[in-house]
Formats: sequence, C-alpha cells, structure tokens
Amino acid sequence: MMKHAFAIPMLMAGLAACQGQTSTEPPIHLNPNMDQQARYDPQEPNEMFADKRSARPFVEGVVAHGFPKTSSHYWHGKVNGELATTLPGEIPLTDNLLARGRERYNIYCTPCHDAAGTGRGTVVQRKVGMTLPSNFHDDRLRAMPVGHFYDVISNGVRTMSSYAAQIPVEDRWAIAAYIRALQVSKAARLEDVPPELASAKGWK
Repeated sequence: MMKHAFAIPMLMAGLAACQGQTSTEPPIHLNPNMDQQARYDPQEPNEMFADKRSARPFVEGVVAHGFPKTSSHYWHGKVNGELATTLPGEIPLTDNLLARGRERYNIYCTPCHDAAGTGRGTVVQRKVGMTLPSNFHDDRLRAMPVGHFYDVISNGVRTMSSYAAQIPVEDRWAIAAYIRALQVSKAARLEDVPPELASAKGWK
C-alpha cells in the first residue's frame, strides 16, 4: 500500500510535465557528453590573447611529426618549379626499385595502360567510348622528364584520377622509373646492350 501511495504522486507529477507548456529556462541536460564543450569555433576571437586570435601559432622550434616535407624534388617531383629530370637522392636507381616499380605498375597501371604501356589495357578494351590513355612510347612522352610521370600519378591528368591516396611516394617514384625502363626497352638498340651481356645471350 505504501508503495502505491508513493507511486501515484510521482506519476501525476510526470504527467504534469508533459503538458507542452513553454519555458524560458534551459532544459536539464542529464548527459551532456561532448554536446556542450568549452571550445572556440574556427576564426572565433579570444580576448585572452593580445592578437585576439583563438587559433594560436606554432610554438617556436616545433617540427612536423614524421618525415618533414622539405624536399620539393622528393615530394612533388619538381626542382626549382620545373619537373625533375632525375630521381630524387632519397630514391637510388637499383634493380630492386625497378622490380618494385614493375610490381606496382602491374597492379595499378596495366588495367588502362597495359603491360607494355601502349594504352590498350583491359578497361579500355571493354569500355566503349573511353578516352584512350597515353601511349608511353609516343615521342612526346619519351621526351618528358621522369618527374612528369611522378606528377601525373600524384595529381592525375584529364580522365585519370590521382593515385596519391593509394600509392605511397616511394612507390610512385618506383613506377615512374619503371615507365622510363619500359620506354628504353621499346626503343633500345643492340648497341645499347653491354657487349659482354650481348655475347653471353648470343645476340648479334
């Protein structure tokens, strides 16, 4: 009996709270979590500082976490604002680099450019009306510096999207180096092969 006597007034009070009456008082927020934060919005002033800015400049001497992007050659494929004609110093030209470039090229590039780089990949053959990708063996692209291929992989061109999100910087350079190797192989002459290697292969 005592339980019912206590429950009835509570029920009546709850029903009274649901009458839809307006109030000028802020609502009671039982679980605020992060809905109401002591923070500043972007560009909001802060009177605590002399310059009235809430967004504070970096502390003097602070350095970026990880590898700082100070080398335009390495990160952007450019030297003094021009497309780089060589690989950056951080990326030595080795057999391992070309092997890595070939592997990554086969994954990301062959669907459109095909394995030989002629621009006749499977996607092109199946998608009617698709703009043909560039043929890496055209005179125009053979004359392009290696930084051009790095730049296109990073930023895209025409109907080709950027692959910067999928391919790390080192692999972009590896692919660019492998494309250059493809170009050399297509236009190579027997005179370009070291004599000892040509002799061992029986090439005449």
